[in-house]
Amino acid sequence: MTRILVVDDEPQILRALRINLRARRYDVDVAATGAAALKAAANHPPDLVVLDLGLPDIDGVEVIRGLRGWTAVPIIVLSGRAGSEDKVAALDAGADDYVTKPFGVEELLARIRAVTRRLGGPSEAVPALRIGQHTVDLADHSVRRDDGTEVKLTPIQWSVLEKLLRHPGKLVSQRQLLQDVWGPEYQNETNYLRQYLAQLRRKLEDDPARPRHLITEPGMGYRYRP
Repeated sequence: MTRILVVDDEPQILRALRINLRARRYDVDVAATGAAALKAAANHPPDLVVLDLGLPDIDGVEVIRGLRGWTAVPIIVLSGRAGSEDKVAALDAGADDYVTKPFGVEELLARIRAVTRRLGGPSEAVPALRIGQHTVDLADHSVRRDDGTEVKLTPIQWSVLEKLLRHPGKLVSQRQLLQDVWGPEYQNETNYLRQYLAQLRRKLEDDPARPRHLITEPGMGYRYRP
């Protein structure tokens, strides 16, 4: 049974999530502070963490850093903050996804299902994925249309695409993409990402102006939607 640690200082949210998650056969632990969350995670390591950023004692980003010091457990952030800076900081600290408050329980459950499908890590990812009328094979680094025609990608186009496809459904921050593909000195060059995503959409999406698979999260990053 998947163990989920829910961290939030609002009692009604803790109660609602505990009831809904247990009804769907998850094992649930709860914590109302950052210190309690770190202690609970150490005593009973969870399979997934749902974490509110606005905790009364420790900022949620610091809790993420504390967890990332010893575990790669998936973390879904809950945030009631209007701006994107805190969410980007959380993603850069190691969070896997975010949900903005107020949120619907079904939306959160969908994000949890998407993350738990990735619990095995990238090594267990399906090597062939679909984008429109194309099959992308991560094993042999090839892209083919349904008619068998090969689509040529430049090395950087492929690197950007692979980073997204290796984490289906997950939001990958702009900073992480720039660091992984170009290097840490390029972390502010967001125009690079806009250009390369536009190129990939023109090559792979059925309607590049209305992409269905290579999705922009404005000001935050990009997501591959299977």
